[in-house]
Amino acid sequence: MSTPEERNKQTVTEFMEVFTSGDVDGILSRMTDDATWWVAGTIPGISGTKDRAGFKDMVSGIAESTTSGAIRLTPLAFTAEGDRVAVETESYTELRNGRVYNNLYHFLFTVRDGKISSVKEYLDTEHTTAVFVTP
Repeated sequence: MSTPEERNKQTVTEFMEVFTSGDVDGILSRMTDDATWWVAGTIPGISGTKDRAGFKDMVSGIAESTTSGAIRLTPLAFTAEGDRVAVETESYTELRNGRVYNNLYHFLFTVRDGKISSVKEYLDTEHTTAVFVTP
């Protein structure tokens, strides 16, 4: 029998797989209605706290700027305690402008009733700005 922590890690794993597919509706279906997504730093249009609708807009905009329609997320390590799952992650995508986005993250997910209820995203903000924001 699996523990709550193991189930939460599986929920996060499945979420990251759908995120990698670029299926925005699939991503949102795995989040609670009141979910929030916070991104570190001061990256214009990306950093700060977003509700579900704001997160949808952000992900849709990012997807449109990539050649594949998504950012591939590769989980490297998980730690789970209670309803929280921490994940070290690497991303990769190529943008339509020819730039390559390859970042490292620490995500802190909170899981409620089998869905993602909040995310804190820590990343290399300078790389993100250089790839997505700098003209």
